[in-house]
Amino acid sequence: MKILVTGSAGHLGDALMRTLRQEDNEVVGVDVLPSSSTTHVGSITDRAFVRECMKDVMTVYHAATLHKPHVATHGEQQFIDTNITGTLTLLQEAVNAGVESFVFTSTTSVFGDALVPPAGQPAAWITESVVPEPKNIYGVTKAAAEDLCQLYHRNHRLPCIVLRTSRFFPEEDDLPAARDAFGDDNLKANEYLYRRVDIADAVDAHLLAARKARGIGWGKYIISATTPFVPGDMHALRGDAQSVVGRLFPACAPLYDRLGWKLPLGLDRVYVNEHARTALGWRPKYDFGYVLGCLERGEEFRSPLATAVGAKGYHASAPHRSTVQLS
Repeated sequence: MKILVTGSAGHLGDALMRTLRQEDNEVVGVDVLPSSSTTHVGSITDRAFVRECMKDVMTVYHAATLHKPHVATHGEQQFIDTNITGTLTLLQEAVNAGVESFVFTSTTSVFGDALVPPAGQPAAWITESVVPEPKNIYGVTKAAAEDLCQLYHRNHRLPCIVLRTSRFFPEEDDLPAARDAFGDDNLKANEYLYRRVDIADAVDAHLLAARKARGIGWGKYIISATTPFVPGDMHALRGDAQSVVGRLFPACAPLYDRLGWKLPLGLDRVYVNEHARTALGWRPKYDFGYVLGCLERGEEFRSPLATAVGAKGYHASAPHRSTVQLS
């Protein structure tokens, strides 16, 4: 089977390429940046290029995007060109090529302002039923691309699955306050409580989505590590996360003390992956309990795939439109 992966030089694209190449498939990796995982260098906004890459393709994994960190370095039109026009071009050519499954990598950032309840309110329990309120051009363009996927399923019967992934990148947090408050490993370990997914689990979700796309037809799923919390924890979690975590993981406090780490005082949201686990049969391995076990044993808590892919970084300034990073 022939498979197309966009954004092949990026974190998820590279991880998908490494995994798919281990199977008996012909895999086309597309990115504007050359890399060991990129077989075709070009832009997804170039229709002739996309049409050529799409020949005989049965499955598309569309991971190419301008990310949240690019908001500081790229113009709004570049986000529209890459995240919306590029997605539209791929969908159109996928229909023309007879593609059987189209998996679009979206983001929990589409929820935007819906992620932060007013002061004094419980932490937000974020499921697919929460209405997105994008707060920047990144969120707006990803939400629009999701709508395009739904449109092409409805009008052209293209099986489309949208995966709203939480954080999986290894780079330092883009918020100075977060970097100042926590060491990097400490911060990322904490995020498995509510807003992080290991890239190996993210890849598994994408593979399952592609396999089940024809049967499902259309669907949106949150892809994040399984949270240990339940809705009844949300009020206490907002103001005293440490007590909630201490109740669920009694060994956490002494372990964190030994490492010189700390838990956040409160959390504002929790991503819920139940829909993906039920509909896709997804079973993520890497959660907060797994992380604590690794820390106790002095082992790496990231997956071997995450370690192999490593950090990719982002453009520090906006390149010419034809060479915008798509990973």
